Amino acid sequence: MSPEILPQDRHYHCRKSEEEISKALHSNERADFIFGLKQEYKRYKFYKLLISECDEKISEYLTNHIEKRKLGVDIKQLEKKPYMRKKTIKGIDLNIVSNQFFGGVDLFAIPGVSHSTVLTIMSELEENGFKKFNTAKQFTSWLRLVPNNKISGGKMLSHRAPKGNGRLKIALRNAANSIWRMKETDLSRFFAKIAFKKGWQTAITATAIKLAVIIWNMLIKKQQYEPSSTNLFSDQKRK
Repeated sequence: MSPEILPQDRHYHCRKSEEEISKALHSNERADFIFGLKQEYKRYKFYKLLISECDEKISEYLTNHIEKRKLGVDIKQLEKKPYMRKKTIKGIDLNIVSNQFFGGVDLFAIPGVSHSTVLTIMSELEENGFKKFNTAKQFTSWLRLVPNNKISGGKMLSHRAPKGNGRLKIALRNAANSIWRMKETDLSRFFAKIAFKKGWQTAITATAIKLAVIIWNMLIKKQQYEPSSTNLFSDQKRK
């Protein structure tokens, strides 16, 4: 394809103009550069193949797991979410599978929860794993997200969260980190409030704890996600 035509398909987030990209696409015919580019392209195709094989294996496992345990909900009642199609694994509709897996609970309704977050929950605890925890506090403590308060003589010595890099803990922290980019959601407002008072890292931990509590309540009580401040933002706009 011509270097003058190819820049027209650049990503809309790209800050460079078509003219600058077109100039960069003109080759200087250096053999070492061309060889390196071919090597990188082969590496790209190799990793794409591995990712595709991994997606097929996950799809096969989830399909067999749902059929074996006879998990299911009425698919007609599920809302279609086209924005999930770009980032989900190939071969299955993760929106439908997650609803079947968790008995009709839609975890994707929570802001910041992505396909990787849901897959991590499936792999770490499955559909009945949350029943091991009697309260949401026990669940957050198991995740090693809550502070470990050390008190001696009525004086607080330390309140840092215990060390631990479990996969589910990392997934919830990544989801919390993505929430700050969102607008007009109750969780993004909560993140901004904590970040303003106590800093970025504390806000990530606090939001991850809030996400864990929301997920536990949804899966144990079989209730859908409801924002804590549905009409708050419209009221603030009026003011």
